[in-house]
Amino acid sequence: QVQLVESGGGLVQPGESLRLSCRASGVIFQMSIMAWYRQAPGTQRELVATIAGDGSTDYEDFVQGRFTISRDTAQNTISLQMDKLKPEDTAAYYCSARLGSTNYWGQGTQVTVSS
Repeated sequence: QVQLVESGGGLVQPGESLRLSCRASGVIFQMSIMAWYRQAPGTQRELVATIAGDGSTDYEDFVQGRFTISRDTAQNTISLQMDKLKPEDTAAYYCSARLGSTNYWGQGTQVTVSS
């Protein structure tokens, strides 16, 4: 059974940093595509960053150079380091695991960037 539990969200000011974590169970990272998505109110959920089974990473343009996705296979955890946060980064952030043709989701963690 796949379970994803996010943590680390909160309220920060523009320019500050935040680190999100996703603790995964029932997932073998080397056989999965792990990702972070986000969804702001009234918008569709959008992809932020991915880390493939071989450890390669990919980022959407709007976070390139500011966010870093990583994984710790010993702790079965995926992280998203978010630097230089902007108000437009405000959203609920979701961890996702793609196993074969099935996507699994966590419950989300709220990130609010405001002065």
